[in-house]
Amino acid sequence: MMGSYGSLARFRSISRLLKVNDSTVLGASGDYADFQYLTQIINQMVIDEELLGDGHSYSPKAIHSWLTRVMYNRRSKINPLWNTVVIGGFYNGESFLGYVDMLGVAYEAPTLATGYGAYLAQPLMREVLEKKPSLTKEEARDLIERCMKILYYRDARSFNRYEVAVVTEKGVEVEGPLTLEANWDIAHLVRFLHCQVALMAAEGLTCGT
Repeated sequence: MMGSYGSLARFRSISRLLKVNDSTVLGASGDYADFQYLTQIINQMVIDEELLGDGHSYSPKAIHSWLTRVMYNRRSKINPLWNTVVIGGFYNGESFLGYVDMLGVAYEAPTLATGYGAYLAQPLMREVLEKKPSLTKEEARDLIERCMKILYYRDARSFNRYEVAVVTEKGVEVEGPLTLEANWDIAHLVRFLHCQVALMAAEGLTCGT
């Protein structure tokens, strides 16, 4: 939930989740102004759809398909929306999870992550789902919290507040802000180890010596 201005951790309570309707939620990393723009046009789309009064609403797959066109269109004009978007939802008895980036590259997958999470959290989620393809709600929450903790520990410019969106047949529920409980008691040991390694390197020694 942190918004950075360059290297400055300027904003610490911004939401990157958007509840589109009762079946769809959207999350975005990247430029926050572009995310605000997307939020405005999606909200207006939902309002226009509801005004028709035909009992239909946008499905997660429809929002995902529409976003691929929007992102690719802006990229083709050399004016991309600098975001990576994940769309999740539950519609007509089926769950959906889709990805769209600033180039218009889009796909569906059982697990998705953007930014730094694509390198650290995604392998962890894939490993868990490989052993157990279907998780309970509690197991999924524990996995997400574990991923967020790992990302927080390994990114010096991250922040320990986050939100969780849960989508079921009952609707969309956004929880948060939540705070990660971190333990930095071993930080001085890590610093000491780095100093020792640097000293050994300066003296031309190796760990074996």
